[in-house]
Amino acid sequence: MKILGISAFYHDSAAALTDQGKIMAAAQEERFTRKKHTPDFPHEAIQYCLQETGYGLHELDAIVFYDKPLLKFERLLESYYHFAPKGVRSFITAMPVWIREKMFLKDLIHKELKKLDGYDRKKIKLLFPEHHLSHAASAYYPSGFSEAAILTIDGVGEWATASISNGRGNSITLLKELQFPHSVGLLYSAFTYFLGFTVNSGEYKLMGLAPYGNPESEQTKNFESLIKKELVSVKDDGSIWLNQHYFTYATGLRMVDESRLQNLFGFGRRLPESDLEQKHCNLALAIQWVTEEIVLKMAAEAKRLTGSTRLCMAGGVALNCVANGKLLKAGIFDDLFIQPAAGDAGGALGAALAAHHIYFNQPLNTNGSDHMEGSYLGPSYSDKEIETMMKSFKAVAHKLKEESLYDQTSSLLSEGNVVGWFQGRMEFGPRALGNRSILGDARDTDMQKKLNLKIKYREGFRPFAPAVLAEDCPQYFELNVPSPYMLLIANVNSSRRKSLPGQYHDLPLWEKLYYTRSDIQSVTHLDFSARIQTVHCETNPRFYNLLTEFKRKTGYGVLVNTSFNVRGEPIVCTPADAYRCFMRTEMDALVVGNYLFRKQEQPEWQNKERWMERFEMD
Repeated sequence: MKILGISAFYHDSAAALTDQGKIMAAAQEERFTRKKHTPDFPHEAIQYCLQETGYGLHELDAIVFYDKPLLKFERLLESYYHFAPKGVRSFITAMPVWIREKMFLKDLIHKELKKLDGYDRKKIKLLFPEHHLSHAASAYYPSGFSEAAILTIDGVGEWATASISNGRGNSITLLKELQFPHSVGLLYSAFTYFLGFTVNSGEYKLMGLAPYGNPESEQTKNFESLIKKELVSVKDDGSIWLNQHYFTYATGLRMVDESRLQNLFGFGRRLPESDLEQKHCNLALAIQWVTEEIVLKMAAEAKRLTGSTRLCMAGGVALNCVANGKLLKAGIFDDLFIQPAAGDAGGALGAALAAHHIYFNQPLNTNGSDHMEGSYLGPSYSDKEIETMMKSFKAVAHKLKEESLYDQTSSLLSEGNVVGWFQGRMEFGPRALGNRSILGDARDTDMQKKLNLKIKYREGFRPFAPAVLAEDCPQYFELNVPSPYMLLIANVNSSRRKSLPGQYHDLPLWEKLYYTRSDIQSVTHLDFSARIQTVHCETNPRFYNLLTEFKRKTGYGVLVNTSFNVRGEPIVCTPADAYRCFMRTEMDALVVGNYLFRKQEQPEWQNKERWMERFEMD
């Protein structure tokens, strides 16, 4: 069975292609069009999947869209009816679009597919699983488990905002779901908006801001109390009830009633790009605490309902690494698998897998390890393509043998240089995992500041993740399980920490940030936590070999690993994308395949700052 899965028309459009249940290719449309989080139909991602596999559309058994549009329309109508007369302005804005386009989404999908060669709507099945089934399938079927509890949590699909299911063999049985307007994802996004970040892309900034909050502060504790008293009622089973008195997302054009939240918390919405104050950090910590409590209670309910020792997770909230780390530490389950493309992009993959196993009733292949191939499911590029890029930019590079490449790159890193590292197949999902990465020395006390301000051009408070040799992970972090997809948070080992001054939490934000906390300072967050990627020889031998050589030189098998892009730009896809990003920033060197580019050897770059005009701030 050859099946194409598609997600589109909301955010993070993507395509994925499976063959006999094996994941052959998957990619987000943003990587090709260079429009971050694009909702557009994934023409280029589909073309890539077909080219990678060598299949034509006419050879497919089915094309699967990741949710049911008519159910979404039903939810929209019922919500407006329920809240009437509120929301008239939003209703007038939304209805023409829905009636003109989304009511007839099946025809729109056929129309978009017809633009691709070889499409015949009479010969290919077009299927529509529910949104949270697509999420559940994306987590369970690639997990390698033959049975598991499945927890999906996001903003909203059709009606569901969270679900608990049981995966057994090739079947997924829904056991319980939470429905709109009560949503953990929308609650978190409301605070993303109130604290000055962009909904559907800035939630990870809110998560990164939370450790700057003072856990001992009465203000933080009061914020948590107010949230649970006024905004959200949390039940023992993890279900929640949101007080719509404070929220406007159901019928309005914004997330919250700003004046009511201002009265509740004592300050108004933070404007984007404005200064961060301690009250903002404390509120971020409070909502993070509440979110963690809800996730842990939902997981406990999944355990109660299924009796399983394994848990699979997907949905946008599954990207909250801090909550995931707390869940792992709680020991509710023995095994945990989180889909690396947990958001809507991963829905494309889940849709394809759901069709294969449920609609076509194909058996599940389990072997004890996950089937995501390290999430390296995107395009790769040949030496010829790299050399063509070099000619177009008149770029200067040295082609090195593999051993020399690791030697020279690790030397550059150990000397404090920042290196763009572009290898093999692009990652699927929001994390760079060593194929489209920017690397630095985790020991360098200035590396976090340098990467934020001179390379990524983003807010200085943002943390960076460590990539560590899998077998060396326990030497650095309080983590004894693999974390190949950078989705788990754990603390830096106490033996590596530095003593903090008294009243540390009362220091101004930037003083706290730049105070030395460990011997791997640039990946140690303010609360001694780190978002860890364990690097395995089996899935990424090149990145593993580079880390091994860096360890041989320095004694440290760990590097800073951040995504290869500037703020507001999608992660680079092609060698040309990588070279442009390299030249627009203060990156010191670039490695593409076996080609090493040193900044001082390149021709002068024209219009260095043009990326700031092209990419919107995220």
